[in-house]
Amino acid sequence: MFLSVMAIFLIYAVIFVLFEDYDRSALSPFAEPSDWHLLFFSIFVMSGLGWLLHRYACRMDERISREQAAKESRMRRQLTNNIAHELKTPVASILGYTDTLLQHPDVDEATRQQFIERTHAQAERLTALLQDISTLNRIDYAPDQLTMERTDVSCLVSDIVQETSLTLTRHHMTLRNCLPGDICIKGNTSLLYSIFRNLIDNAINYAGEGTTIAISAEEQDDCWKFHFSDNGQGIADEFLPRIFERFYRIDKGRSRQLGGTGLGLAIVKNAVLLHGGTITAENISPHGLLFVFTLKK
Repeated sequence: MFLSVMAIFLIYAVIFVLFEDYDRSALSPFAEPSDWHLLFFSIFVMSGLGWLLHRYACRMDERISREQAAKESRMRRQLTNNIAHELKTPVASILGYTDTLLQHPDVDEATRQQFIERTHAQAERLTALLQDISTLNRIDYAPDQLTMERTDVSCLVSDIVQETSLTLTRHHMTLRNCLPGDICIKGNTSLLYSIFRNLIDNAINYAGEGTTIAISAEEQDDCWKFHFSDNGQGIADEFLPRIFERFYRIDKGRSRQLGGTGLGLAIVKNAVLLHGGTITAENISPHGLLFVFTLKK
């Protein structure tokens, strides 16, 4: 800031010294001492003004930096608390089941098997939670270490459809994959997989049985625009702005019961942003939910 002000003033001073007035076209050196006094006084005033502006800009930068650091610190504390809270439930369940088995070795076989199955389910949930946290950490803190390569998104989604076919059948759901066969994007294959897998899993868990999921895409100048929809129960409008927040759940009890980590849609949004895209969610008529997102080619 200081250097900018002084540079502008020096240009003005050169013009003033050389021409003394703006309507002259020839050199006219100073003839009166008062002219030199005026020039030196102007330099002094402009130097002081430049210094004050420079100090003000430095203080504003420091204030903005402090506010950003405080905001990031609050977000990290909140995220840490949320992670601790989410980890506490499966860990407590695992400890409860294993302690019971250890303290009651003579428990009947049916109860033992039931406790082992519940412990395994909680361990799977814990593993999924840690994997999701790891994915978000990679996006947030090490995006430059992610490998970007040419990825066949059409093939990727086809594989996910096959992987989830049994679950879809069990819920009497239909998935219509209307993607063209030539969608190729330069991106991180693992994160691109996470985008579509989390959206499909989210629809399976919350859209309701007997619903239909549809995936389509259209090519634009520098990106692909995707539409992911279901004709399920949708989400109340007041909850829509928060569905991409980490650990945000509309129905916390039901989400945990279904094995959700509360990070799926947060991963979707951050992965889309990392690939130069945008994402929105809206309810559709008469009922259902629509995600519209873009991925740069």
